[in-house]
Amino acid sequence: MNKEQDVDIATPFVQELVFKKTLNSVSFDKGFWSVTNFNELKDSVENLIMPKKGKLNKIEKEREKSKTFKELRRKHSAVEASINCLEHHGLNRCPDKGDDNFKSYTALGVLAYNLHKLGNFLQSPPKTGFPEFCKN
Repeated sequence: MNKEQDVDIATPFVQELVFKKTLNSVSFDKGFWSVTNFNELKDSVENLIMPKKGKLNKIEKEREKSKTFKELRRKHSAVEASINCLEHHGLNRCPDKGDDNFKSYTALGVLAYNLHKLGNFLQSPPKTGFPEFCKN
């Protein structure tokens, strides 16, 4: 995302994913909520996890208290943990100026994260089956 807010990219992002592949669920945080985003996406994805900002009405409370919503919302924390890990590998602030430098800095941060994961895998005792990062 470059000079964009979360709320502005939710619909085009999901529509591109739906075009490429059938999705069972998509999880967002409250920053992506808008009435327009919710209405446009609720029919595109079977389980849309998009918590509403502010006070909930009766229908919204019912939707957010459903078992499926709660289960998928808990899985969203893994995404947030990965974002936090990237921030710890240098992506919390970009000291460089300009678009090209920003892209370079981001690529180096992702590379550092991947090298860290690979190093952890190589140092871990051998296990049967595929490593966790190969399961997708």
